[in-house]
Amino acid sequence: MSKAFASQADLEEKKVTFAKLSEHAYAYTAEGDPNTGIVVGDDAVMVIDTQATPVMAEDVIRRIREVTDKPIKYVVLSHYHAVRVLGASAYRPEHVIASEDTLGMIKERGEQDKASEIGRFPRLFRNVESVPPGLTWPTLTFTGKMTLWLGKLEVQLLQLGRGHTKGDTVVWLPAERILFSGDLVEYDATPYAGDAYFTDWPATLDHIAALKPAQLVPGRGAALQNEAQVAAGLKGTRDFIADVFASVKAGAAAGKDLKSVYRETVDKVRPKYGHWVIFDHCMPFDVSRAYDEATAHRDPRIWTAERDVEMWKALES
Repeated sequence: MSKAFASQADLEEKKVTFAKLSEHAYAYTAEGDPNTGIVVGDDAVMVIDTQATPVMAEDVIRRIREVTDKPIKYVVLSHYHAVRVLGASAYRPEHVIASEDTLGMIKERGEQDKASEIGRFPRLFRNVESVPPGLTWPTLTFTGKMTLWLGKLEVQLLQLGRGHTKGDTVVWLPAERILFSGDLVEYDATPYAGDAYFTDWPATLDHIAALKPAQLVPGRGAALQNEAQVAAGLKGTRDFIADVFASVKAGAAAGKDLKSVYRETVDKVRPKYGHWVIFDHCMPFDVSRAYDEATAHRDPRIWTAERDVEMWKALES
């Protein structure tokens, strides 16, 4: 392979920021690494997305303990990817919550996804031995909407549509208009779309915009702390998805093979998005999925460690 596989060359440590958004909401971000959201209610704490390993999650817990001693009762999975969920055991929550669609993904492809992502992100999984055997399973599931009360604080878990995966869930604090989007929204970071629904994703972003969030914690990138930043995050994500899919659909309609479409698409979008975090990591997976959706595969195919490497060799060698 002429280019290092996925993020295997990404070994530089990232600076962590723990930003207070309100009396109840915090964002744990790290220069484009996966984010974690924290909601502090009257009687309990909720964590949204867990980090890749329990060792990495311990740093989140340390920062939570700097602001509250309330018990961490809930862990919410915004979707299922190993890099988001395998740190869950560190929090010792009463409940791990996910959508029924996310549970379906765990059953269908959880083991394959785990092996695939560990191979892609050696820095994030360098403490992989701390992950307990097996998968991260939800103890509570829902479809469409679930409302929880952390004392007097209302917290809504919403499925607003498919996009990054079929199981995407956002966490919404209606009284404060703060939203935790998971990887449905990224900011100055390249959306990973290997398990995406390109056709559905723009409408899902419209549903997020309709809530009129005042602040938003994206899946990657800095917390968006005013309406202008939120709008920029939504627009950037929407534009990237639209631009990639339009290029891939045009190439597929012209009968071009995947490698040709890949090279053309990367060349088209690099001037606009190439400076975003993990651009080179994501593009082979994103274009492969977009090509599938534009041709014969409405639903994402399962990524395995073997398929990852075969695809990378085919497109990047």
